[in-house]
Formats: sequence, C-alpha cells, structure tokens
Amino acid sequence: MSPAESNEDTGIHCRLDELLEARGMTLTALSDAVGVSVVNLSVLKNDRAKAIRYSTLAAICDVLDCEVGELLVRLPRDSGH
Repeated sequence: MSPAESNEDTGIHCRLDELLEARGMTLTALSDAVGVSVVNLSVLKNDRAKAIRYSTLAAICDVLDCEVGELLVRLPRDSGH
C-alpha cells in the first residue's frame, strides 16, 4: 500500500465549517454554488475525504473568497504515532 492509500491520519484538517460560519453561508448554499453534493462536501468538512479535485478546491475557494491554505491546514501529528 502506498502512503497515499494508507488509512493513517494525514494531519490535514479542513476548515470548511469555520469559513462557512464566518461568511454566514450554509453547506447547502455552498453545494449549489460549486456544484458538489452536500454529502461530498460533508465528507470533506468532517476530515474524511481521501482526495479532492483541484477544480473542486478552486471552486470552493472562489465561492468562499479564500486561499487553499485557509481552507486546508496541516495539524501537528501526535508524538505517539
């Protein structure tokens, strides 16, 4: 299994909840604006996504008027891993 296929926590966190709240926007409104299902956005929002298309990432950032680094952040890994 390659590192990209591993079940290991990547340490990448999606700040979608925080950005939506700051903009007074719902997940449903974002879904409509970017053309991605609420279910898929929810997977991303809850840090369960294994991948994201660049086109989806760009669309989300366009609608939320943010940079990729504001949406996706890398958290410190636990020292026990």
